[in-house]
Formats: sequence, structure tokens, C-alpha cells
Amino acid sequence: MWLLVLFIAVPLIEIALFIEVGGWLTLWPTLAIVVATAVAGSVLVRAQGRHVLADLRRSLDEMRDPTAPLAHGALLLLAGALLLTPGFLTDTIGLALLVPRVRVAAMRLIAQYVVVARFGPPGGGRGAPPAREDVVEGAFEELPPRRDDSPPSGWTHR
Repeated sequence: MWLLVLFIAVPLIEIALFIEVGGWLTLWPTLAIVVATAVAGSVLVRAQGRHVLADLRRSLDEMRDPTAPLAHGALLLLAGALLLTPGFLTDTIGLALLVPRVRVAAMRLIAQYVVVARFGPPGGGRGAPPAREDVVEGAFEELPPRRDDSPPSGWTHR
């Protein structure tokens, strides 16, 4: 339900803002602002995306938990989409998401509604996943092929 409200409210707010800003600045300066924020936003998202990708690579190389760099990357992707969408509200939210502290605050807010399942030792260090009670450990030995014409034992199907 809240998604439907969002899909209705955001375009209405954007239209109202276009009318207000267009009446104050006139048409061409209003369009220039929209195009300038899209261009500047794409440049900023690209630059910050490189830093986030480097953080992700570093965390994977050091065998650390990569969820924070992945979350930053997802929010940067959202920021880029919002900055490319024409409108003042979406541009404001997109520009806000380019600020790392705002992304951290958004991740804390989102984390309240997300359940993360992890495996491995506490702290995300190296090691084997925890033992499960429903897994039976075993060993096998490969036998050479049979050379006689006797029927199979019934343990395997050939």
C-alpha cells in the first residue's frame, strides 16, 4: 500500500515543484537546473562508485564482511537513478545520498527492517561454517571396475 502512495505522491510533488520553480525562474533556467543536476550527479556517482568498488575489493581481499561496501554501492546506484530522474525532489534525495554520513544513516534505518543470515565463525573471520546436526560426515573409496560377469550387488545401479 505504501508503495502505491509513493508512486502517486512523488510525481505530484515533482509536478508542483516544477510549476513553482518554473514560475519563479522561468522555463529555461528551470530546465538548465534539471539537466545540470543530472550531469553533475552522474559524475559524482561515478567518482564515489570507484571508491566504493575499491572498498569492496579490499574487504574481499582481506576476507572481511563485504555487506557495508555493498550497501554503499546499492545506495549510490539509487542516488544515480534519482539524479537521472527529472525532478527537484528526486534530485535532492539523490544528492543527499551522495553524502557518506547520510548513506550510513540510511543503512541504519534500513537495517531495522532487514534480517541478515550469516554463517561462519563469529566476527566473519576465516574458518569452517558451524557444524549442522543434519549433515553426516563420511568417507569413500573408489573401487576398480569389476572384471567378472556376476550381477551387480544391488547397492548401486548401472
